[in-house]
Amino acid sequence: MKQFLAIATALGLAAGSLLTAAPSHAQAKGDVVIGLQCDRTGPTQIVGTVLCPGFHDYIALINSKGGVEGRQIKALEIDHEYKVPPGIEAYERHKKEGAVTMAVYGTPHIYAMAAKLTEDRIPGTSPGFGSAAAADGVRYPYIFPIAATYWSQGAAAVDFVKKQLGGLKGKKIAYLFYDNPAGREPIPVLEDLSAQEGFQLRTFAVPPPGVEMGAQALDIAQRYRADFLIAHLFGRSPSVSIKELKRVGYPLRQVVSFVWGSAEADIEAAGGYAVAEGYYTMQFAGVGTEFPVLNEIREMYRKEGKEPPKEMASTVYYNRGVLIAALHVEAIRNAVKAKPDGKITGEDVKGGFEKISGFTLGGLVPPLKITPHDHEGGGLVQIYQVRGGKFAKVTDWFSAYTDVVQKHVQQAAKK
Repeated sequence: MKQFLAIATALGLAAGSLLTAAPSHAQAKGDVVIGLQCDRTGPTQIVGTVLCPGFHDYIALINSKGGVEGRQIKALEIDHEYKVPPGIEAYERHKKEGAVTMAVYGTPHIYAMAAKLTEDRIPGTSPGFGSAAAADGVRYPYIFPIAATYWSQGAAAVDFVKKQLGGLKGKKIAYLFYDNPAGREPIPVLEDLSAQEGFQLRTFAVPPPGVEMGAQALDIAQRYRADFLIAHLFGRSPSVSIKELKRVGYPLRQVVSFVWGSAEADIEAAGGYAVAEGYYTMQFAGVGTEFPVLNEIREMYRKEGKEPPKEMASTVYYNRGVLIAALHVEAIRNAVKAKPDGKITGEDVKGGFEKISGFTLGGLVPPLKITPHDHEGGGLVQIYQVRGGKFAKVTDWFSAYTDVVQKHVQQAAKK
């Protein structure tokens, strides 16, 4: 898949060099348009039905304060049902509507749109998913992970496990993953760290649709006898893994999940917080209800005589929606400030993303620093644990083994 992304991007660059009209539509001094892709009806709707309302609420909050430098933000949502062809259609519709930045939704979609984003010079975000190689802003100038990639998540997971076990030498680590390109992507980083730290790594693939893993759970708990389990599952799979591991007697306090197995909905589908007690989860946005920006959104609703939306209670995905919207808005703000005439293009917003630094939204957003070279922002995560009926924060923002991650980014650039 990384080779495909490289080829697609190269083709996009070549096409862009032939098309003198390639720059994205310039925004006059009116609404600034964001193309927002969602999945409210597809297989990952557990995410989209909560994340996208968070995105819209943050945009509404900004507009209620006068917009960005006096300009209103217009987030145009299209539900692509997590299918690539409708996703491409959504991209084309958003482009026609004058979108100068795209909130892409789905790993298959960011791969499929890589060439188009580059050709049209419109930035697209892929927070917490997509290609880890896209952290390289020089090679992929219009793709912005803006959150820890799967390589960075794998490195952070190993670092966390090392601290939990007091060392890794001679330990048995299991990696349970959804068997698709996204699930396989962290394996080379994990293998490097296995050699470096002296632990035994064994991988356990879960075939799609990811709802049967009794055999894998039994192998991990009773045959391999893993000292710790790193899980990279999504959709319905995380809740199934929690139930199966619990059934075979594997301690959930010896499990840490990547970011897509880390929401309230996963815990509830597994049988509730009492069932999942001890389970560790990785997050790229703050979790909980007490962030200042969330209080502002609740106050916005109260002023309108409305109750805050029920989606706010599902803080993992709702807060991620707020984070993604906030980073798009911050990029637009930087772009508008740099263009006194107010006519911004996708190229301007790309530059706006690359100026984001020190923007934390009261702690909900990690202290990212996006540059023309680093579109990931440092690969920062936090670890939470299911404890006492809620997610309890265990670590502050951190990244790990950045030298190993960067080695893989550089190697990808040579392919």
